[in-house]
Amino acid sequence: MLLFIALANSHYFVAGERAFGGFPVGGSVLDRGIGTLISTFVDGRAFPMFGVLFGYGVAQIVRRQRESGRAWWPIRKLLWRRSLVLVVLGFVHAMLLYVGDILGAYGVLLFLGVWAINWKGVWLFVVAGLAFVLTAMPSDDSFSTMTAGPDPAVLSHNLAEQFSARIVAHPFIAMLGWIGFVTPFLIGLWAGRRRILERPAEHRTLLRTTAIVGLTVAVLGALPVSLVVGGIIDRPSDHALTYLGPLHDASGVLGGFGYAALIVLIAHRLSNRQGPFTLAIAAVGQRSLTCYLSQSVVWALVFTPYLLDLSGTLTTTTTALLAIATWLATVAMADRMRKANYRGPFEKLIRWFTYRTAATRSRSSGSLA
Repeated sequence: MLLFIALANSHYFVAGERAFGGFPVGGSVLDRGIGTLISTFVDGRAFPMFGVLFGYGVAQIVRRQRESGRAWWPIRKLLWRRSLVLVVLGFVHAMLLYVGDILGAYGVLLFLGVWAINWKGVWLFVVAGLAFVLTAMPSDDSFSTMTAGPDPAVLSHNLAEQFSARIVAHPFIAMLGWIGFVTPFLIGLWAGRRRILERPAEHRTLLRTTAIVGLTVAVLGALPVSLVVGGIIDRPSDHALTYLGPLHDASGVLGGFGYAALIVLIAHRLSNRQGPFTLAIAAVGQRSLTCYLSQSVVWALVFTPYLLDLSGTLTTTTTALLAIATWLATVAMADRMRKANYRGPFEKLIRWFTYRTAATRSRSSGSLA
């Protein structure tokens, strides 16, 4: 899915007029074809899966802490520390590398989502449903707006312009971006309590149904916009796009559930046939934060005007090829870390800040007692 994240981000760096959620307007037949594929299967479909896994991971942390005998208040503080490190790391990431950072939004979501951890399952579904309805409501958004890209906050001509633009843009993304992850996060919490992704053999019917229904709805919901991106059908009116854009986003949330279920089923089937490539892919997942941030290093190097400045040179097709090459490089990097038994620098940072701080405070309290 980090490959999908790379593909979803790559087209935002192409210079020129854009619409339909940030896709470049025009281009060659091949460019429009690649845009159609990304809009149908990737854009708005990969990030919700990470929202599911984020909620699932929080449920795992809570379960392990409770099994170790830790009380609820220390668990809450531990999660807030994790939230804080995500917010800070997201801020640094946005300022230096990529303003489209999602770590800050995840940090805000976790800070607020802590209050949902003890909710009954029915309330998780009710609030998730309300958030999903909000996502699907008609709105005037980027699908119906023509803009010239990339935005100065994405690609700035010098560091002063970069920091001044991003210091305004990033807090806006972090404080509001979490809203789109509420539904997958809460469903991930529910699934994590039941260990659905860890025990696929016990939940095969649910996973198969989710994969089929979720991905079918995601593809069908994307087609009205993705066919316009590909130039296959004419651009609808702005009024129509205020409905079709949210349909694209809302169906993508279900697609995130579908991808999560599909990958679990594939992983379960391959569990007894692990070869070098599957081990390398698993190593990426175990170091997903480091690999995600590594993608941003490439974007900054290749596209920033005061570095390589290839925004006006590369197209939708060539940026997609760059995204694939970048992902393959992170696979090789993660596999080398696996062979060296190295967790990954940013995974170690978050773990140290979350758990070492908790252990230090616990020892301090004990000595004072």
